[in-house]
Amino acid sequence: MRKNKHHLLSEGVFSRLITASLKGISQVILIENVMTGFLILVAITIFSYYLGIIALLSAIIGTLAGKLGAADEKIINQGLLGYNSVLTGIALASFLTGPYMWLVALIGSALAAIFTAAMMHFTKRTEVPILTFPFVILTWFILLASYKLNGVKLSSALIPQDLTHWELKTAGGVNLVDGVFHGIGQVFFLNNTVSGILIFLAVFWAGRKLGLYAVIGNAVAIIIAFLLGGERSLITLGLYGYNAILTILAVSAIFKSEHNRFSFLSGIISACLTVPITAGLSTYLLPYGLPALTMPFVLCSWLFLGARKVLQNYKHCLLMM
Repeated sequence: MRKNKHHLLSEGVFSRLITASLKGISQVILIENVMTGFLILVAITIFSYYLGIIALLSAIIGTLAGKLGAADEKIINQGLLGYNSVLTGIALASFLTGPYMWLVALIGSALAAIFTAAMMHFTKRTEVPILTFPFVILTWFILLASYKLNGVKLSSALIPQDLTHWELKTAGGVNLVDGVFHGIGQVFFLNNTVSGILIFLAVFWAGRKLGLYAVIGNAVAIIIAFLLGGERSLITLGLYGYNAILTILAVSAIFKSEHNRFSFLSGIISACLTVPITAGLSTYLLPYGLPALTMPFVLCSWLFLGARKVLQNYKHCLLMM
């Protein structure tokens, strides 16, 4: 009986660990749903078995870091200590090379969980969500360390470029099918149509409204990038879409105000704004060979979510007068 009881307890602990880890994967797109996380993991694995393993291990490491650190069980079970770890692990595995690259990626995922916990502590009074800020900053610093540390090597995907010789290539058309599905896939550094379709299905599984927001955000980004004369290859690769998708989900759906009738409109505007911010930030980072990652999403979401609180207070003051 004791053995059976111990076995059941072990199964329960393992089940909770996997559940929280899958939610950590789904929280990358601001959703707490086990099936959504599983479908996303399948999408990543279809693109690359290696990245699929890294994503799962990173999610587990982030969750375990929270458990070992005696974090709030609610936060752990919601996957909120795993999503930055997932992104950090995938990013480092994608942009670094060398025999120990996988080890750097997994250590980075553990550090991301610690960074996330620290940011939660410092921002808890502001009520501003930390989003993917820990992932962005940590990944940038580790990638930059490659210029000073021989043990950390950048892959050929990241090449520093001189802005004086930069040429904007706007010739040719845009493959809309690839642009649509690569847009959501690029949240996880995937430029695979099947993977993109699966991730869209994962979002719709969590909620029809969330899926529609994701589609609208992606469409808005493609249209704005095209009208502003963005590089066609970047539009097709979805590099203007993923930040817009995350931003409209954050502003219009996840962190919306119950009494704000303009949440959807502000989400559309914020999604549009991610395009020039992505272009500007990417240009600023060119000499360092760094990707913009999800920083445009973080900046636009913070801008609109923060302004909404102040403007709401201002509106209440006017009504009282």
